[in-house]
Amino acid sequence: MNNYVTGATIKRLREKQGLTQSRLGEKLAISDKTVSKWETGKGFPDISLIEPLAQVLGVSMPELLSGEEIINTNRAANLLRSHLYVCPICGNVLYATGSAMISCCGITLPPLDAEAADPDHAAVCTKIDDELHVAVDHPMTKTHHLTFIAYLNGGRFEFVRLYPEGAAEARFFTRGHGVLYWYCNHHGLFSQKI
Repeated sequence: MNNYVTGATIKRLREKQGLTQSRLGEKLAISDKTVSKWETGKGFPDISLIEPLAQVLGVSMPELLSGEEIINTNRAANLLRSHLYVCPICGNVLYATGSAMISCCGITLPPLDAEAADPDHAAVCTKIDDELHVAVDHPMTKTHHLTFIAYLNGGRFEFVRLYPEGAAEARFFTRGHGVLYWYCNHHGLFSQKI
């Protein structure tokens, strides 16, 4: 797993956007030689350039850092007017009940867009009396794991932090209908109405 953006990722995304090294450099106020160094592995973008680089390349910061593009069919969602943020550097998870300017580790975090789960990230929800048991059959290794499972309902936000080598499951007290969220450190935020 890469711990930082790779030159191959930058080159692939730059070419996908139809940008030359010079044009990318202009958009970031850096030289084309700097872009060339990144793409050939002779240097790395400064952390302060990660967010602008992701914006210019048309991807989220987690996508840029992981090198994996996520096709998000729900870009306009507002998470029931709430937003979740995850720092790609330290893993901090932040929740806001409306629009906010959130930063962590020196970078401004974009609100996450939730998408429907693919088969590799499907959640199994079981109601047991007044509780909702949520389990996801997902790797929980140090490099690839779920970071949290959260449940938003009845004006309440409940959050269960998950850790590598632990179980990818959580229990919540149910109060009618709500929305379940879970976050994969490689593939982003998923949601499901309950």
